[in-house]
Amino acid sequence: MLKTELLLRRLDDIGKSLERKGGVLLLLGVGSVGIETDRMDEYSDLDFFVIVKDGQKTRYIDHLDWLEEVHPLAYSFKNTDVGYKILFEDGIYGEYAVFEERDLEDAPYPEGRIVWKDPSYLNIEIAKSSIPIPSLKRNSLDFPLNEALTNLYVGLGRYARGEHLSAMRFIQGYAVDRILSVMHLLEEEVECYPDPFGLERRVEQRYPRLAERLGGMLQGYHHVPDSALCILNFIEEVYPVNPRLSAEIRQLIDMTCRSQQGESHHK
Repeated sequence: MLKTELLLRRLDDIGKSLERKGGVLLLLGVGSVGIETDRMDEYSDLDFFVIVKDGQKTRYIDHLDWLEEVHPLAYSFKNTDVGYKILFEDGIYGEYAVFEERDLEDAPYPEGRIVWKDPSYLNIEIAKSSIPIPSLKRNSLDFPLNEALTNLYVGLGRYARGEHLSAMRFIQGYAVDRILSVMHLLEEEVECYPDPFGLERRVEQRYPRLAERLGGMLQGYHHVPDSALCILNFIEEVYPVNPRLSAEIRQLIDMTCRSQQGESHHK
């Protein structure tokens, strides 16, 4: 059986188990097992919400028999107050949360697919939140790209004093995240299941021209200054960077690169 078929069957079986146990209103599949099943592949996993009747939440959080009776669990980790990350013995991985109906009244969440529901439960509108998920995208280049530039400057300073991990995060993490938040303003986005919770998801398909530059921007722990230079060059192509700030960043890049070369010669 294909992994995608196994995932959907496992979710259906979880619904049947919840029905047998009682006290449950709805099982929602989210993510690739939700309304976006077209993007399922051999690397997909189970993401789902269980909406229970009042007073039943603790039972379904503290006891995992409703999952074990579907298929034995090899691993379970309670990563939030209301949910777990799990691995079944056959390699199916999943993440889920358990809610009472009132928990979702003021919560933004992605639209789900109703996998199973109590026949008497009529509130199918709960599958889609009435609260919009705050967008990670920004409508102006000014704040994100200036923030990215200062990330480069601060990160290079930390690199120069030997804080290489912190520098890598500032430059290859924070600065790149700021760029991702405005990519829709710089390159036409290819429709490919955008994720409201992570702009890095499927970025290679959504922004193919940016994808060609990412290798230079993300060269890893041992090439932080080189990554900073690629990021600065990219920003300067799309935004009028303050000349003095650019000069200071380039001076830091030159200094750290020379220091790096000196260390290599002494080894």
